[in-house]
Amino acid sequence: MSMDTEQDPTGPARAAPLDRRPQLAVITGLSGAGRSAASAVMEDLGFFVIDNMPLALIERVVDLATTPGSAVDRFALVVDVRGREGFGAGVEDHGEQLRETIRALRRRDLDLRVLFLEASDQTLVRRYEAARRVHPLARNDRLVDGIAREREYLVGLREEADLVIDTTSLNVHELRERLEEAFGEAGRDRMVVNLVSFGFKNGTPLDADMILDVRFLPNPHWVDELRPLTGLDPKVRDYVLGQPETGEFLRRVQDLLDFLVPAYVREGKHYLTVGIGCTGGKHRSVVLGQVLADHLRTLGVAVQIEHRDRGRE
Repeated sequence: MSMDTEQDPTGPARAAPLDRRPQLAVITGLSGAGRSAASAVMEDLGFFVIDNMPLALIERVVDLATTPGSAVDRFALVVDVRGREGFGAGVEDHGEQLRETIRALRRRDLDLRVLFLEASDQTLVRRYEAARRVHPLARNDRLVDGIAREREYLVGLREEADLVIDTTSLNVHELRERLEEAFGEAGRDRMVVNLVSFGFKNGTPLDADMILDVRFLPNPHWVDELRPLTGLDPKVRDYVLGQPETGEFLRRVQDLLDFLVPAYVREGKHYLTVGIGCTGGKHRSVVLGQVLADHLRTLGVAVQIEHRDRGRE
């Protein structure tokens, strides 16, 4: 097969198939939610990263990067409210203009994926206070007001994203794992399904596409010997899977996933986040998350599982 050579600035030249579409990642989201950390990971994955990209230049850069013979076939653009000034976009319509630009890019022959990073207000405040930095929309105002304005302006853009990651409870290593699974070579040509077990008492995952409520199952919390254990313990697993309702629930959910996942793949969806919730996120949701992860792997998708509340009491 005929091959091109791609020059990696951090290493030796590597061959890239001529028939592979250029891969473009647009990284956006809330200030303080982890765009800088995400950019570093994308560079490590071989993407040519351009930070603080003004709206008016996005399509020009894409034109250059997709010119036949270009040495780069994977590039990432970091776009946020910092790029609004001096290029004709007011902060109020910046998100909508970026949304329209993304829609225009989707009509081109690109493997385009939009990543939107977010976090809770409390987490963003804590990160800004720790870094002693000024929020781009709160230079003459309170930090919480700037965060609220940015969240409001980016609502439509969030809806345009292929992958939304809530970094509230993620450390840098966990964020790296999520991005490596989603944008690494293993995830380039197949769907990535993120399973998140959680407790409803701690709130639902903000980035979930689908929520499965398993609170109808008997709760191991009320069994004295099981209470201190988690869903990763064989005793808890046996208890949860031994309930008559569990088998029927799993059969129905697995049938649903067997239908939905191939349909999503045909429509070009790259990411799916499924939340499995029980009361505390320690027992039932953990067990069923593990079982569903095993089933999803048989469908040929990349699977990542996070037990968000397993360590909470």
